[in-house]
Amino acid sequence: MSDDYLALAQQLIALQTTPDQPAALATALALVTNQCAHLTIEHFNHNGSPSVLIYNRPTRPHQFRLILNGHVDVIPGRSNLYRPIIRHQRLYGIGALDMKANLAVLVHLFAHHAAHVDVPIALQVVSDEELGGFDGTYHQIQCGVRGDFIVSAETTDFAIVHRAKGILWIKIWVTGITAHGAYPWRGQNAILRAQQLIAKLLAAFPHPSRQVWRTTVNVAHMHTSNSAFNKVPDTVELWLDVRVIPEDAHRLLDMIAHICDPFRYEIVVHEPPLNTSAQHADIQRLRAATAHIRSTPSHIRAAQGSSDARHYMHVGNSGIEFGARGGGIASDNEWISIPSLHDYYRILLHFIHQLR
Repeated sequence: MSDDYLALAQQLIALQTTPDQPAALATALALVTNQCAHLTIEHFNHNGSPSVLIYNRPTRPHQFRLILNGHVDVIPGRSNLYRPIIRHQRLYGIGALDMKANLAVLVHLFAHHAAHVDVPIALQVVSDEELGGFDGTYHQIQCGVRGDFIVSAETTDFAIVHRAKGILWIKIWVTGITAHGAYPWRGQNAILRAQQLIAKLLAAFPHPSRQVWRTTVNVAHMHTSNSAFNKVPDTVELWLDVRVIPEDAHRLLDMIAHICDPFRYEIVVHEPPLNTSAQHADIQRLRAATAHIRSTPSHIRAAQGSSDARHYMHVGNSGIEFGARGGGIASDNEWISIPSLHDYYRILLHFIHQLR
């Protein structure tokens, strides 16, 4: 059995499943669905991004007891890294960690055991998670997909990530008054006004010098239409990437509106934080399943990044991130531990048979 999901992981890693390779993305999804042909499979496609929902009932229920969520797309890397390599009990390659090996475990678990689970469960596989998941997981939610509990197969070293920062992407148009560069007092320099705005943002959300659990602001882009040395610029466009902790979510928009006044701004993306109680019954079941297999219960923690599990916060469902052990995400040395994949399979198998 372990050879089966390891072989599938290698097949998936060998595919260059970046957003600009639709044929490779389709092939990866086909590898998934071919393993689960005896189950019910729904196909979705939104804005050219395909995804699938596989489940153990003849028709989709109003709400699944469990949804296992994974993605086939990857952050791009050098072409030679799409050749999977096994060395010292580690599987190397683009997507080995994020998250093709974990996904291969989910697929084989589902293919061999979903039909024997008494409650409705689903495997959700998308092709756009690295772009935000709006045409995959979010689209399926818009089509009515719901779950009591969602497990996103991000690699967490067997920790249960029950909280993760939300995402707010904002464009701000800072305006000034143009003038000749020799007479700057006759105008208002939009770049200097943008700098003042950035200073206000960083006063409210200071840049951390180390990993901390607080809301952060990244100034991702700054552009002026001015192309002359001797002109005071009167427009600047700023892009902000705000990562918000659950404690700030209720007040963040008011804070941004106050700081940005009087400039026009547009919220491009507003995604809620992942925020599931550590006392959730399924988290406790998963901790017990981990202890049963690995002799130590899962650690519960928060994460700086996000996953598609956050989309379910829009509809009041509960979700976490949970996966095997690995390292080097999005680097030339991305890897996942093969022994930990075996434990991952056994933990999830034990977990799904405890569901009621």
